[in-house]
Amino acid sequence: MIIIHATFHVNPAKQDVFLQEIQPLIAASREEDGNISYCLQKDLENENVYTMVEIWQDMQAVTYHNSTEHFNQFVGKVNDLLTEPLDIKAYEGQQLDL
Repeated sequence: MIIIHATFHVNPAKQDVFLQEIQPLIAASREEDGNISYCLQKDLENENVYTMVEIWQDMQAVTYHNSTEHFNQFVGKVNDLLTEPLDIKAYEGQQLDL
């Protein structure tokens, strides 16, 4: 299982545009084979910071996701909406029975 945290520091003046642009990405990504979860989280301590928490079945699913039209369209637009470079961290993990 691959877990990705993509953190966006959004320009406050462009926050509405960011939220509008990211919705099609979320909807289409959730429909992809190999996607387990794709959720946008808002930082409660900084109103302009969002983190996309993605969970994928394997690297093949991530590679496919990164090649999709909806992903590349969003990536082509997002830098103009941010105040800092996009911060992406990826982890390999497994679900635990607690």
